[in-house]
Amino acid sequence: MTDPRRRVPRTDVVLADPRLADAAATIGRAAVKAAVVAAQERARAGQLAPEQVADAAVAALPDTVGGLRPVLNATGVVLHTNLGRAALSGAARKAVVAASGHTDVELDLRTGRRARRGRTALAALADAVPDAADVHVVNNGAAALVLAATALSSGKEIVVSRGEMVEIGDGFRLPELLQSTGARLREVGTTNRTSVDDYEKAIGPDTGFILKVHPSNFVISGFTSAASVGDLATLGPPVVADIGSGLLRPDPLLPGEPDAATSLRQGAALVTASGDKLLGGPQAGLLLGDATLVERLRRHPLARALRVDKLTLAALQATLTGPETPTWQALRMDEPTLRSRTQAAADRLAEHGVPVTLVETQAVVGGGGAPDVRLRSCSLSLPHTYGESLRTTTPPVVGRVEHGQLLLDLRCVPPESDDELVAAVLRVAGRS
Repeated sequence: MTDPRRRVPRTDVVLADPRLADAAATIGRAAVKAAVVAAQERARAGQLAPEQVADAAVAALPDTVGGLRPVLNATGVVLHTNLGRAALSGAARKAVVAASGHTDVELDLRTGRRARRGRTALAALADAVPDAADVHVVNNGAAALVLAATALSSGKEIVVSRGEMVEIGDGFRLPELLQSTGARLREVGTTNRTSVDDYEKAIGPDTGFILKVHPSNFVISGFTSAASVGDLATLGPPVVADIGSGLLRPDPLLPGEPDAATSLRQGAALVTASGDKLLGGPQAGLLLGDATLVERLRRHPLARALRVDKLTLAALQATLTGPETPTWQALRMDEPTLRSRTQAAADRLAEHGVPVTLVETQAVVGGGGAPDVRLRSCSLSLPHTYGESLRTTTPPVVGRVEHGQLLLDLRCVPPESDDELVAAVLRVAGRS
């Protein structure tokens, strides 16, 4: 009898399959060949029929060459840190693709000479915040604060309220971050109450600047008080306001969230913020304010290590000048539209016998912003056992579990992806 292992197709024969040949052009020949070899080994072990090798190799191919898998965010958290915070707008995505080749990022095409890096993105940021005399961009919000502390207070004191000594996530704490720059912290006030007098008494010849931090990932209520940026701006030293979430101007949806324009008008010499939160753009750190201070930061040696790449600059500019971002579309989604989409999905699933109900829920801003804001929402409620299977399907669907039920909130799911989400649930339920 002929050994069936002899019928396992040769590697070159399998690689000639049009599906695998096309994949090699997208994700690379090495990844495709590895999938083929693995399928051949399964066939030799008797786990596959020899004629199934090509199909098995195709099924095992990675989704993308980059390793990051696009997911459907059905958590009800608009800026989910574990899912990459802000989803870029279509305009920003196109800008990233356009910038992925050679660009004029530091070249004046008219003169043929070197130009300021990212000048058009910086101009767009300056136009968006006209109260800032100058602007600069680094690679994230923490980097913006580190650059300010290093350039303005290394070897000096930063005066900051005890109630604003926050942990910014993943175990990173603001005091340790600032102390790593060589600055000394002069803590004033108490956890719940800090007055202008507390700051004034701490100011001396060693003061580099006064730091005002928005505690954007928690809320303290009750017997509390805090000094405003306007109050602190009268004390002499420059005030650096870390507003955190990147709101550039006031918005009625988030009345308690500080914004860059207001902070500058109140007298902040420098405002630092993130670009991938409420701004809805790529990960970046924004520095806005006094022209002399911004230039001082821009020329500091550390600025080179913290600079952003051309893809970030392109996405940032498109975010600032393009249409409304997915972040704000999700935040402002009206309830009737969301309910209609959710009900339609529930009806389709119920038709196939999936145990689903529509329930009232609340969504949140997330990303360390507006922790006290709750958005009225609704969700699909499924057995919690669907959770892992939905996370590992294609595309992965990520929800949240509450009271033993898996909730899928469509607020952050693009409307054109509703069919994908329904199809994923049907596959998991064995109804596809």
